[in-house]
Order: sequence, then structure tokens, then C-alpha cells
Amino acid sequence: MDGVSQAETMVFSGWLIAIVIGAIAGWLAGKLVAGGGFGFLANTVLGIGGAILANWALPMIGLSFGSGFFGSVVAASLGAAAVLLLIRIIKRV
Repeated sequence: MDGVSQAETMVFSGWLIAIVIGAIAGWLAGKLVAGGGFGFLANTVLGIGGAILANWALPMIGLSFGSGFFGSVVAASLGAAAVLLLIRIIKRV
């Protein structure tokens, strides 16, 4: 054995997939919201935060975009756009 368990590999893969989905969602959110985003790194963080927000909030209101990659990107993009809009509103105040 090489010292890496299957569970550790799955956790790493999950984080890597979350970062990729976050990057895509952040980029899409920057395109959806007028004026663009805050740069690649900030948009990626927003995308990951949006994915967390969307996975929590959307099922509560009865919305689902499926459990696959495409559905995850759509939900995360909506969540990232919501986070981006919220940050813009807070910055204006």
C-alpha cells in the first residue's frame, strides 16, 4: 500500500470537483451579474460559497437542477450570483 486510503482519495477528489464547479460557477456569475465579478480567485471563492448556499437554500424552496455535474454548476452559479449581488448591495451601503 502507498499510505493513502480510498477515503482520503475520495475526499481529495470531492474538493477538487468542488473547486472546478466553483470556478465555473463564479465565472458564470460574473457574466450573469452586470459589471462582472471580482477576478478569477474571488469569483472561484464566490462560486464555492454559492454552491454551498444553493445546496442549502434551493431544496428548501423546492427547486432542484439534478444531481449531476451540469445541475451542480447551474445551482452553484445561481448561488454565486446571489452572493455577488448581496456583496454589491453591501458595498453600496
